[in-house]
Amino acid sequence: MSPSVTSVITLLTDYGLEDGFVAACHGVIVGIAPEARIIDVGHLVPTGDVRRGAAILAQTTPYLPVGVHLAVVDPTACGAGRAVAVEAGGRVFVGPDNGVLSWAVQAVGGAEAAYEIANEELFLQPVSPTFHGRDVFAPVAAHLCAGRSPTDVGPPIPGNSLVLLPAPMCRIRDGAAEGEVLCVDRHGNVQLSITGGDVASLGVRAGDMLTVWLGRRQITVPFRDTFTAVPPGDLVAFTDSAGLVAMAINFGDAAERLGLPPGAHVRLSPVRQQA
Repeated sequence: MSPSVTSVITLLTDYGLEDGFVAACHGVIVGIAPEARIIDVGHLVPTGDVRRGAAILAQTTPYLPVGVHLAVVDPTACGAGRAVAVEAGGRVFVGPDNGVLSWAVQAVGGAEAAYEIANEELFLQPVSPTFHGRDVFAPVAAHLCAGRSPTDVGPPIPGNSLVLLPAPMCRIRDGAAEGEVLCVDRHGNVQLSITGGDVASLGVRAGDMLTVWLGRRQITVPFRDTFTAVPPGDLVAFTDSAGLVAMAINFGDAAERLGLPPGAHVRLSPVRQQA
């Protein structure tokens, strides 16, 4: 790994900011790799929400420097599954093998090599059974940042054995785009698996109206360039910074009003003008 690769560690967790968990990980990293530049991707992923963590990492990775990308979102909270380091797109992804890395790895071209993290010489000892982020993942990422080869972390494993989260459903059928709620952010904005290109293929442009099916409910929503293009309190659909269609309420919570949790099915079609 070249110096440009090993100078950056990015960190994504569900640890929150109220306690010292993130600081402990930073401290371990800097203790091993003092020259490391750490970028905090985020630490407010809902506890154990692997899908949300995977989406954040995948949507953020294209804008991050090439480096070591550490993501620790683990419903078991104790590293009960396999820990892995995955080489992909000139980067190394480190984290639990529960799918949290999978969408980002795919986004940069897929796994080129993968290793099970098993070399205890790289761990912080003693290893706490409840804080593998500090004692296993952070020190391994730091050693990689300091120049250790991914081959040092443990035995190679087949790339096709890595846990892969199912791709979010999205399809064009019968003049409509069908998808699901991918994420709900802290503002209550609802990000769909449907892309701006999908709705454009249906002839929808900014300024048009969309028919939105939410299960058996049907509503009409303006499609605009941004959520601020409608008055406060109004619902709007737009293409967000990730290129995906989102629904929002200007100064409001769209997820709460619409009752849309992650995974909910949504169908969009242009409002047809009556002849």
